[in-house]
Amino acid sequence: MSVGATILDPLGLRLGAEEKAFFRDANPFGFILFARNLDNALQIRALCNDLREAVGREAPITIDQEGGRVQRLRAPDWTEWLPPLDHVAAAGNNAEQVMYLRYRLIAHELKSLGIDSNCAPLVDVAGEKTHPFLKNRCYGTDPDTVARLGRAVANGHLDGGVLPVVKHIPGHGRAVADSHLELPRVQTNHADLSRWDFAPFKALNDLPLGMTAHLVYDQIDPRPATISPVMMRLIRDEIGFDGLIMTDDISMKALSGDLASLSAASRAAGCDVVLHCNGSLDEKRAVAEAAGPLDADGCRRAELAMAARKPPDEVDIPALRAKLDALTGGQGGNG
Repeated sequence: MSVGATILDPLGLRLGAEEKAFFRDANPFGFILFARNLDNALQIRALCNDLREAVGREAPITIDQEGGRVQRLRAPDWTEWLPPLDHVAAAGNNAEQVMYLRYRLIAHELKSLGIDSNCAPLVDVAGEKTHPFLKNRCYGTDPDTVARLGRAVANGHLDGGVLPVVKHIPGHGRAVADSHLELPRVQTNHADLSRWDFAPFKALNDLPLGMTAHLVYDQIDPRPATISPVMMRLIRDEIGFDGLIMTDDISMKALSGDLASLSAASRAAGCDVVLHCNGSLDEKRAVAEAAGPLDADGCRRAELAMAARKPPDEVDIPALRAKLDALTGGQGGNG
């Protein structure tokens, strides 16, 4: 049976019969979880088992656990983290080690629940005008720092048995609008974008999974990157990223049009997988039908991504927490 070119979310804490049948038939590449899907450890493990049982394989299950404002698992059951940019500031010269430890601990919490992918590292380069929805989620204000810390974040995930998803490719840092609500437009010329915004993604172009940016680079193409064949070719050729590319949530208001048309357009542009979040079962059906199955290149990239999913390294988790606290003056995260 072919694998669907989608990543979809469950409606609630457990799968109902209709939802389970839909996932069985649509056979999405993977799943994503949100706060409404998360109650306690036993429930989350059971839901992950339900999802994988529905498709009959060890499908990847991802989440947004950046820390700070964007984290689905929260205290008191899980660690509460500073925003990434604040944690980097607290770490000073130890930022690379701190970011590795932070995300190695996040990976440990995720893996223990059956979640084996995370939508990080975020390697958008923050600037003076970066929209507040994004700015403190970034790791720095220059591409070299962002790439170096992004690599530490990715390694922390991989060592913990969790697949990292690099985002928002090819770069969201110049956006002065929130793409959840409207379409950002960037006027910067191609040469400056390549030198600055695209650089961290070039440095991390070997990672297994990536997520697109819903914004327009007016000097390159008038279409949003997610549905632009020009931008998707740039990601493959100029940035050199050959991992599996998922869209950012196809239902975000940055994109205009119906979900089926947007799903088909993103696939035609070159995205391997359509990510659809927070919709009804009928909306999921429309997205799955329009996205279709993974093509040959998508299957190859999916297999390579799954091959990067390794058992976690053996580590002393309390010792890692103590080390993180020592490096950040007690700001290692509160659980």
